[in-house]
Order: sequence, then structure tokens, then C-alpha cells
Amino acid sequence: MTRMLASVCTLEETELALAGGADIIDLKDPARGALGALPEPQVRTIVDQVRRRRPVSATVGDLPMDPATLVARVRRMSVTGVDYVKVGLTGEPGTEACVEALGRLATGVRLVAVLFADRAPDLGLVARIGAAGFTGVMLDTADKRSGALPGLVSRRKLTAFLALGRNLGLVTGLAGSLREADVPELLALEPHYLGFRRALCGGASRVGRLDPAALERLRGMIPAPALPAEPAGALG
Repeated sequence: MTRMLASVCTLEETELALAGGADIIDLKDPARGALGALPEPQVRTIVDQVRRRRPVSATVGDLPMDPATLVARVRRMSVTGVDYVKVGLTGEPGTEACVEALGRLATGVRLVAVLFADRAPDLGLVARIGAAGFTGVMLDTADKRSGALPGLVSRRKLTAFLALGRNLGLVTGLAGSLREADVPELLALEPHYLGFRRALCGGASRVGRLDPAALERLRGMIPAPALPAEPAGALG
């Protein structure tokens, strides 16, 4: 069953997302890029507020493909208490070395790799991500001006990406300026989760305030699981 991930950046938004039935609380600063990171103390405060009611993920920022930098940031974010740490992998030189280095942390940290549809991602990297021990992989967009994910990637390629991830035992996710109109088509592909920010703000701006009515509409389009997603388990 596909779950609903809501990206939030404040305590107030966290409570709105919880009240609106989000299955996964994702912490990021949309004003700082596709994977803008919140300060670790703020992440820790939000994790404490959620109190295990839902799984919490957090990004480490839009960072260069430098193994030492990524490892250090993942370690810092992991001690905030989040259930999952999301890491952007751009495909630039150094990406494979980053996957290998991060794999050494995977026994103690649930890592979710983020690939970017608007940067010609190498799907061959998914196999390396799986072999390194990552928990999940998702397809997102780096430049939010490039449009919604389904307009950038064909249904055939999305299906192939999801099948590859599932066959490797990875939790799979789709995000990237998703609109309400995209939900039925993407649900049919059965990703483990769909991620939203702009649509939760009424579709106008991803840096706007969360709109409870938009959250309610999306929740109504994505069947809620019989039980909440368990923080200690996989996102799927």
C-alpha cells in the first residue's frame, strides 16, 4: 500500500500534517533547495514532539558528492532521533564513492537515497545503493521549476525504477512537485510512498504555508493504511 509523505519545516506544520493523517513526517527546509536541511536542534525538537506517532525522515542538505562531507552530515543527523536519513545522490563524479562510504553507516542508520529525475539519473546506481545496505531509494526533482515528476519521466521508466528498487528489497518513493492530478496515475504504479510539499501548500509555492484543506484532499485520494506506519519498520 502506498503511504503519504508530508514535507514540513516547523512545529506548527508538523502538527498540521499529523492531524491531516500524513503517514510519514519528512523534515526539510524548502527555502534552501530540493533537499534543504533543517538545523539539527530543530529536527530534534520536532522528533520529540512527534513522540513516535509517525516515522520521521530528514534530509542532510543539497551537498557535494564528497564522501567525508556526506558521512559527517549523516552521522550528525542520525543522532537527532529521526527514523530515516535522506541523502541526495546527484550522479556527479564521486557519487559511487559516496554510496560506498555511506554503506558503512547503513547497519546503524536507515538511509534513503534520493536520485534526481531532472539530472539524468543512472538507474544502474540503484543496484549499488541496494548492495550498500540502504533502506530505500526515491526519485525526486532537483530544480522545482522543471515541473512535476510525471512530466519528466515516462510511465515506463517510473515502472522500471520502482520494479528495480522492489526487486532489491528497497523501499521506493516518488516525489517532485507532485500535483493532486498526478496521484491516481502514480498510485497505480504502487510505490511505497508518494512525497508532497507544493501540493500541500495549495500548489502555488513550496515555500508557502501548509493548507489543511489541501492536505485533506490528498489524504482522501491516497487510501489510509489500516494501521499507522511503524517507526521501527520500513516505510512500506
